Amino acid sequence: MINLDTIYQEYLHKGDKKFRIDDIEEKVIAYGYTDDGKDIDGYYVTTINHTLYFCKQGRFKRKEKLTRVKD
Repeated sequence: MINLDTIYQEYLHKGDKKFRIDDIEEKVIAYGYTDDGKDIDGYYVTTINHTLYFCKQGRFKRKEKLTRVKD
């Protein structure tokens, strides 16, 4: 299993470290594991504009654009 804290914790705590998506740097705001209701099947990384999903081996699965709620 991939230790997410080892990989992504610096993104949360260092203001200058960014995640690159389609040649645009974005701040990471969250990360965690995903499951199929029974077992952990991967993990996600959420940035300001996207949530990216990866399998347990760390291969990219898909990207979802976040929608913002206006005040």
